[in-house]
Parts: sequence; C-alpha cells; structure tokens
Amino acid sequence: MEVCGLPVNPKNIAEVRRKIGLVFQDSESQLFMPTVLEDVAFGPLNHGLDPQKAAERAMAALQQVGMSAAAGKAPYHLSAGEKKRVAIAGILAVEPDILVLDEPTTFLDPPGQRALAQLLSALPQAKILITHDMQFARAMCSRAAFFRNGVIAEEGSVEELARRYEWDFIAPRTT
Repeated sequence: MEVCGLPVNPKNIAEVRRKIGLVFQDSESQLFMPTVLEDVAFGPLNHGLDPQKAAERAMAALQQVGMSAAAGKAPYHLSAGEKKRVAIAGILAVEPDILVLDEPTTFLDPPGQRALAQLLSALPQAKILITHDMQFARAMCSRAAFFRNGVIAEEGSVEELARRYEWDFIAPRTT
C-alpha cells in the first residue's frame, strides 16, 4: 500500500502520517486551546516550527477558511460551522496532502453544509469523506467505496452506486 507515493511501512510511517490530516466528526473534540490562534498553531508547533512561524502559518490557514477574525476568540464561543472551519484550519496549518473528514456535516444546518461544501471544493488537497450523508457525498465526490468488516465491499462512481441501490432521495449532483 502507498500513500502519496510512499510505501506504508514502519520505517516511514511518521512521514506518511504527515501527508494526511484528519478532521474529527465532532470539532469540539479537536479544539482544546484557549484561543483559536493557539489551537490552529498547535500542530505546526508540534511539527517543530518556531512560535513565530507557527503563528504565521496558523493565521494563513485561518484566512484560508475565512476565520482570521476569530483568531483571538475562545473556540467554545464559536458556532458549529465556525468550529468546523477552525478544526479544518488546524489541519491545513500542518500542510497535509490529503484531508480525511469524518462525518463532516454532523451538527451543521443546511446553510452550514453548503458553506462547508464550498470551502472543501476550494481546497487543493485530495479529500476522503467518511459519511452517511449521501446528498453531501454526491455533491462532493465522484467515487465511493463501501466498507464491510474493514474491507472494501463495493466501489464505483457515486452515481453508479446511487443507481444500483436506488437512492432516489438524492438530489441531482450540481457540481
């Protein structure tokens, strides 16, 4: 198995892990520092950046997700959608090649889901969504894989699998 051209093995697992950023289902589980800026800078600091560079990278990530004005706020004062954006900024600050998003629409209302879809569509990283939200999956993804007991049981285009399983409740893809 390879990730970003790197074989996955014990020798380079740390390098492989740096290629992947995981955004938790519950953003509150990912946000724990006193301010948004400190939270987003946490990853770069742990990757060895000096505090000034980590803060610069954190501010750039906050700008990227439209949350730079919240840098001095406490994360627990944010809405669910804002927390999701800050959690994504925290991952973007460590510059992964792949974003893995676990149930990204959890706790988001329809406008928040649309804003998240717009944000994710604008990010250059490859994205892997783990979701039960088939409307969101159809809007965001071209390929789908279903797992059973930790093994891929089905894979194909989202459209193909939607037809195969007669998911007629899914609105037509608009992107």
